[in-house]
Amino acid sequence: MLADLIGAHLSTMKALRVLVVEDDALIAMALAELLVCLGHDVCGTAATEDEAVVAAAHYQPDLMVVDAGLGRGSGVSAVEAICRTRPRAHVFISGDAERVRERRPNAVVLRKPFRQAELAKAIEIALAAVV
Repeated sequence: MLADLIGAHLSTMKALRVLVVEDDALIAMALAELLVCLGHDVCGTAATEDEAVVAAAHYQPDLMVVDAGLGRGSGVSAVEAICRTRPRAHVFISGDAERVRERRPNAVVLRKPFRQAELAKAIEIALAAVV
């Protein structure tokens, strides 16, 4: 029953070009696979703040899924820099959601670990926030 509801929801969602920003290669691969299962196209990945800014300019993603705490730089700072040129939908992933919300009170934040349905809902909320 739940699988049918999720499947129906996914069939109505437009495929998005998604940039994954994650410094752990295994997590980035798993996240990319999860996004593909949701029907999206992962156009690129980045592991640092600087790489994220360059990749966003290059790929022009519809959505960014960003680890808030990168080993080199900050995912939050990367999103702030990217969104200065044009607002983009984004979802932060963090083990410390409150820390992200201290800096970005209206941020869409998924607390690690999360489920596929939670990611799909977060994407929907992030898309609605960018008009």
